[in-house]
Amino acid sequence: MLMNMKELLAVANEHNFAIPAFNIGTGQMLTGIIAECEAQKSPVILAIHPSELKFQGDAFIQQVIKAANDTKIPCVIHLDHSGLKDIERAIRDGFTSVMIDASHESFEDNVAITKRVVELAHPLGVSVEAELGTIGSTDNDTEVAGGATNIIYTKPEEAVKFVEETNCDCLAIAIGTAHGLYPKGFKPELKLELLKEIKKVVNVPLVLHGGSGNPDKEIGEAAKLGINKINISSDIKDALYQKLRVVLANDPKVREPFELYPEALEAMREVARHKIKLFGSDDKVKYYTL
Repeated sequence: MLMNMKELLAVANEHNFAIPAFNIGTGQMLTGIIAECEAQKSPVILAIHPSELKFQGDAFIQQVIKAANDTKIPCVIHLDHSGLKDIERAIRDGFTSVMIDASHESFEDNVAITKRVVELAHPLGVSVEAELGTIGSTDNDTEVAGGATNIIYTKPEEAVKFVEETNCDCLAIAIGTAHGLYPKGFKPELKLELLKEIKKVVNVPLVLHGGSGNPDKEIGEAAKLGINKINISSDIKDALYQKLRVVLANDPKVREPFELYPEALEAMREVARHKIKLFGSDDKVKYYTL
C-alpha cells in the first residue's frame, strides 16, 4: 500500500513509535526488506538516495512502485538527502516523499530552498522532509554528500520557526548522530533532553539520521520520546555484503544470483528485524486503514 510520508508518520506520531527508513539500493534488498516488514507487520519507508537512483536508473523505481502497491503493508518511496534537480527527477519517477537537505546553508537560505521544494511537491501529493542542524560524518560514509565534521545541534526555537515558515511535513534534527559506521573507539551520545525540548514545541514528526553506531538503548529511547522516522542504511548493507563475501569465498565458482543471495539476504533481514523491534514499529500495520 503506497502512501506519502505525511500520512505514514501521522500514525507513528499518534501511537508513539518510529518507522524504519531502509535504504534499498538493489532489487534484492527491496525484496528482502519488504518480506521482513510483512513478517513483522511493520510499515516501512523505502529510501533511495541520489547515488543509488543514478546507479539503478529510473526504471528501477517502477519496480519499487509495483512492490509497494502489491504489499498490504503501508509503504513510502522516499528520496534521501538531495538537491532540487534530484527532487524534480524523483517526483517525475513517482516517489511519494523527498528530502531536501539544505542544512549546510544559512538558516534563511535553508528556509528559502525548503519552501521552494514544498511549493513544488505538495500540489502533487508528495511530502517533504527537511533538515535543521548538521548530522556528523564518518570516514567510511560514502552515501551522503553533506555530513559534517562537527555536529551543529538543532535549536528548539529555530526548529519552531523553520517548520512554520517552510510548511515541511517532517524535520530531521541533529541531536548527536553521524552517518556511516562509527570508527572503533568512537563513543556517540544522543542528547535526549534536547529531543524532549524540540518535541514539545514542534508540531511535525521528527527524524533521526545516522544512528548506526549509537547504543540500542539510546535509539529505542529516542523512538519513545518523539522520533518517528529513523534512517537505516549502513547496518543492513554491511550485513548483506559481509555475508555475501563469505558465500563467494566458500564457493568461488558460484555465479547464479539465486544461489549467491539467499544467505546474505537472511543476514540483512536479521538486522532489519532487530531495528523494527527496537523502533517499536512491529505489529503496527493494524493502526492503518488497509
